Amino acid sequence: MKVILLEDVKGTGKKGEIKEVKDGYARNCLIAKKLAVEATAANMNILEGQKASAQHKIDVEIANAKDIAAKLEGKTVKISAKGGTSGRLFGSITGKDISAQIKKQFNLDIDKRKIAVNGDIKAFGGYSAEAKLYNGVSAKFTVLVEEIQE
Repeated sequence: MKVILLEDVKGTGKKGEIKEVKDGYARNCLIAKKLAVEATAANMNILEGQKASAQHKIDVEIANAKDIAAKLEGKTVKISAKGGTSGRLFGSITGKDISAQIKKQFNLDIDKRKIAVNGDIKAFGGYSAEAKLYNGVSAKFTVLVEEIQE
């Protein structure tokens, strides 16, 4: 009997796959535990619709990531911070601070976990950073840390 797997089943297959299994295994185990449905024409159409929807969602996410990368590539993000007399910061600049400043300066939402900086930012100056927006889509930019003028 052909079935469409609704969940990952160890030893049988992954979610969304169409598998040929023995009738008893399909009826008594997979369908009874709602791990699979019979591969009828209607169920096949539903599966194709779900796959198309998932692919469309991925395409939209990639397009959004490329758009953000184009707007951020090569830009300079300026951050003002308090520091001591030796040119060192009180604390450090984190991805959260950089993300908030990108939102403020360029009106772009970037998750703080997607921002990678070479080393820790604990002193004033310029630092290179990268926003890894999607698999294979990233943008390199500069973080310029300045002292707050009082």
